[in-house]
Amino acid sequence: QFQMQWDNGRTLALIPGVDRFSVIPQPIQTLKLYMPLTVTTYERNEWGDLEEEPVELDNRTALTYEDHILAAILKERMPDEAERGLMKYYGKDDSIDRKVQSCVFTVERVQDRLMGVAECRVQGELTDEELERLKDYVSGQASDGFGEGFEQRPIKTSDGEIYVSLWSSGQGWELMTQDELEQSQQMGGMRLE
Repeated sequence: QFQMQWDNGRTLALIPGVDRFSVIPQPIQTLKLYMPLTVTTYERNEWGDLEEEPVELDNRTALTYEDHILAAILKERMPDEAERGLMKYYGKDDSIDRKVQSCVFTVERVQDRLMGVAECRVQGELTDEELERLKDYVSGQASDGFGEGFEQRPIKTSDGEIYVSLWSSGQGWELMTQDELEQSQQMGGMRLE
């Protein structure tokens, strides 16, 4: 039996096989988790040789490579990730695995900068604790999973090669929901478009 509390205040059980009822699945929504990107390149010295240390590109320059970076991310996706994306590797049988249908990395222009985005298709609502666990998993994928291999592969452009890191050990790196990103931008006098 399913114990029910009805809209009229009564409590009456539903009995499978006796009562007719249907379960309405919760809608699937997209949850975006934003992260700062680091875009670097190796410049040539006066003799035409590549320097040993990379140079980080400024936000405006990084934005010009948005299409190149997005194409490289899409190329990195594996055929067996088509249905669930990076959730294929989650490996736990818990509420996160049941609620988060898929998770893939992409990039998005936010104000005057290019940001990494984990796009997650979620059925229903995540609790605060579930959101934190999902953020931990996505952070791991950005640093050690998908992101580790991605940052080591050069992306060819007409200006040379660039490298993109989804994760950084610096203090400025944080994984944020759209609401958290908007709050941080409003504190800095900016708004998310």
